[in-house]
Amino acid sequence: MMDLCDLAPPYIRAITAYQPGKPISELERELGLKDIVKLASNENPLGASPKALAAIRLALSEIARYPDGNGFALKQALSARLKVKPEQIVLGNGSNDVLELAARAFLSPGAQAVYSQHAFAVYPLVTQACGAQGIEAPAKNFGHDPEAVLQVVTSQTRIVFIANPNNPTGTLLSMDELLSFLRRLPKKVLVVLDEAYNEYLPEELKTPSVSWLQEFSNLVVTRTFSKAYGLAGLRVGYALAQAGVADLMNRVRQPFNVNSISQAAAVAALDDHEFVKHSYQLNQQGMMQITQSFKRLGIRFIPSFGNFVCFHVGDASALYQRLLRRGVIVRPIADYGMPEWLRVSIGLPEENEKFLQALESLMREAA
Repeated sequence: MMDLCDLAPPYIRAITAYQPGKPISELERELGLKDIVKLASNENPLGASPKALAAIRLALSEIARYPDGNGFALKQALSARLKVKPEQIVLGNGSNDVLELAARAFLSPGAQAVYSQHAFAVYPLVTQACGAQGIEAPAKNFGHDPEAVLQVVTSQTRIVFIANPNNPTGTLLSMDELLSFLRRLPKKVLVVLDEAYNEYLPEELKTPSVSWLQEFSNLVVTRTFSKAYGLAGLRVGYALAQAGVADLMNRVRQPFNVNSISQAAAVAALDDHEFVKHSYQLNQQGMMQITQSFKRLGIRFIPSFGNFVCFHVGDASALYQRLLRRGVIVRPIADYGMPEWLRVSIGLPEENEKFLQALESLMREAA
């Protein structure tokens, strides 16, 4: 008897589903633990912007109504902040959504997308879901190597994905490296520059990527409210592009892909400068707290420009499980070609300390 699933395209059946960080509730069910620290998904340990929470409460009275399918208020706020036209903005159910919209608009069977080794897992997923071929360029020091990317671009390449800072490794390409890359890449290849962690960069390291849209018609910049703005649970992100590219992405976008609560929260969060500043400062302090301890313990790590850091432990799967039993959730990254590494998000000082104490205790036990 024929299995109905066999009728799905082979490239869909071959997809390995994305594995998110383990939720606290799941670990509570599995081990019956309390006082769990989750440092697995690069979430903001401060929670959500107070201004966003106030906006959510006001928006609750309208949840029986469909949201604004065009996201007028959020686009106006982004337009004013970033000095782009509303027609250059594509809203998404998280930045994952706009990454997929770019893929759906520009990829098809027979086309190619290029991304780096150790880059965000969604890039190969959205490529494969379109029936296109994914080409992985070798990494350099766990980060993007523009030269390696250029070498694998072919006449069939339609998209290059670049995360800056990169997830999960936290590496960063400089403004000069990115600009040189954009100028050397064929103009018929779309560059999706994923800046999900942009708000965690010091001002002197931020690239003026939005202003580059005037020079590069093949550039798409994606950002999110899930990280520094603390709205991961609401799923709202956006892409910036030239109007023609944005129009194509909006054609394949679902009509109500960003709900009314998310839109209201994002508008308010965008205006909460103090919260973002506090989030940045807390992250800088937490990064120092964790990396200094890694140095003291003799643990190798990759210097990171995000709100997380990767560290080398050998048998990462075993240590991950032992940390779970101590009530600490981190992120295994074997799926990124790094089976001996774990990634830990920066939390509150006391959360970081619980992780470090558990890690040091397990290292003593193994010695």
